[in-house]
Amino acid sequence: MSYNLLKGKRGIIFGALDENSIAWKTAVRVHEEGGTFVLTNAPIAMRMGKIRDLAEQTGSEIIPADATSTEDLQNLVDKSMEILGGKIDFVLHSIGMSVNVRKGRHYTDLNYDWMTKGWDVSAVSFHKVMQTLYKSDAMSEWGSIVALTYMAAQRTFPDYNDMADNKSYLESIARSFGYFFGKDKKVRVNTISQSPTPTTAGQGVKGFDGFISYAEKMSPLGNATALDCANYTVTLFSDLTKRVTMQNLYNDGGFSNTGVSQEVIERFTEE
Repeated sequence: MSYNLLKGKRGIIFGALDENSIAWKTAVRVHEEGGTFVLTNAPIAMRMGKIRDLAEQTGSEIIPADATSTEDLQNLVDKSMEILGGKIDFVLHSIGMSVNVRKGRHYTDLNYDWMTKGWDVSAVSFHKVMQTLYKSDAMSEWGSIVALTYMAAQRTFPDYNDMADNKSYLESIARSFGYFFGKDKKVRVNTISQSPTPTTAGQGVKGFDGFISYAEKMSPLGNATALDCANYTVTLFSDLTKRVTMQNLYNDGGFSNTGVSQEVIERFTEE
């Protein structure tokens, strides 16, 4: 069901790879709610994914960009405003990568060059995106910027590795830049802390199926799906949340506030 929540709004969506990705589902929902947008991803990710199918489905144009390159981001912002015919109303940052996770390096034995790369892609890129938008005065008043994060920024999940540090930094950037974007431009900046979700990126984490199963048993409402996250993001892009900013918002079925569930107790008291 569509409510035309984003009718007339223009945006940029980072990170759509395939039908499993949260960014992909968000793009579909934004399109259904009347929003128009440019799709962007790193050139290597575009070769691996199906972003052209999504562009066709939503009537969108694609601008390749390395989110760690300020030059690429400036080109993205300038061309997006040209294509969309005005300032940007919403941005989704759905980017995360850890070379250490991908290559199976334990947290106590990190390769620091890989760590720096992951930190740049997963967190510093969010600052670079916002700084480019801010300096270009590219965001409309009451615009909305959202990045995706995970509970490992607050609690220890051993196999989440250095991605936990990346997400902690991402959330801090959202608060810090959110202050200036709100004060100077009336733009909102928030992060969504999503349940573990079986996306292509998420499934690269060791023991991911265990994460999902445990969170499902711990969450009173069960795990939030990628579509649930897309719907939540739409509300944050809409005018219904104009005074919500600098928040880390949990979309996790209640996991973040549950100490222990009956299902978990029963699992560990089975004879």
